[in-house]
Amino acid sequence: MSNIGLILEEKSADIGNFLVGRLLPFREKRAVGPFVFIDHMGPAELKDYQNLDVPPHPHIGLSTLTYLLEGSIFHRDSIGSALEIKPGAVNWMTAGKGVVHSERTPEYLRNTDKKLHGFQIWVGLPKHLEQSEPTFHHIEANELPVWEDGDIQYKLIAGEAFDKRSPVPVHSKLFFIEIKTKTAQKISIGKDLYGEAAMYVLDGTVNIEDNSYGSKQLLIAKNTQLCEFEMSENGTVYLFGGEPFDEERFIFWNFVNSDKEVIDEAKVNWNDQNHDAFPLVPRDEQEYVPLPKAILNRK
Repeated sequence: MSNIGLILEEKSADIGNFLVGRLLPFREKRAVGPFVFIDHMGPAELKDYQNLDVPPHPHIGLSTLTYLLEGSIFHRDSIGSALEIKPGAVNWMTAGKGVVHSERTPEYLRNTDKKLHGFQIWVGLPKHLEQSEPTFHHIEANELPVWEDGDIQYKLIAGEAFDKRSPVPVHSKLFFIEIKTKTAQKISIGKDLYGEAAMYVLDGTVNIEDNSYGSKQLLIAKNTQLCEFEMSENGTVYLFGGEPFDEERFIFWNFVNSDKEVIDEAKVNWNDQNHDAFPLVPRDEQEYVPLPKAILNRK
């Protein structure tokens, strides 16, 4: 009996200059633990005239996690945060009742050739925090737990597992783990995981029950405790998951919440540019991403 419940091929979506692999949500699986949305950005090679420019846009009811493998993004938000995220660091922004942020190529890179590659992730909030005040935290790459077991390197990007805890201030029990191999290895870590679990193969191949899976595939386990697989040499996989919420989370555009009425109110507030609900982003106040009209009238 296979432990793999679903094999989800990465879906591609064009966002500006980039090809984004949309991993979650899928019709067959709306969330894995508290993770409700995962985008694989790139890898993209950008010319000197190409830049990332995502104008101010809103979120409610979630935390965003940005983790880059290559390149750089300058983050600004309505809380007043303004900083550059580089590979290996983590941006963790909790929207709560409402936050606005922009993501752009830093000024010093805007006229040079550059690369961009990474993950953008949404994590749902526990019900009692969905209306909390927004917060932002930046965790440097050297602050994340990294350890080796022979030719296997582990990094705990967020959450808790393996009796270790990442300094990223998450709000529920979850894990986001990077595993790299130098040589072909058998990995058996089910006893260290919990809740629901999914694996994304970035580099190399993974062999599970005599079947081989390559890159751009999301594998979702039926039983997290039976998480066992073989990785090829020079492989990289990401494991994410954790304890699911008791209540369903609804997603409409950039809004996540357990209450559809809260989402409907957020739609109106953003469409009307209600700056009490969604404050302006300091030093990035001249434009914003309009609410899609199809979203405004969708219940």
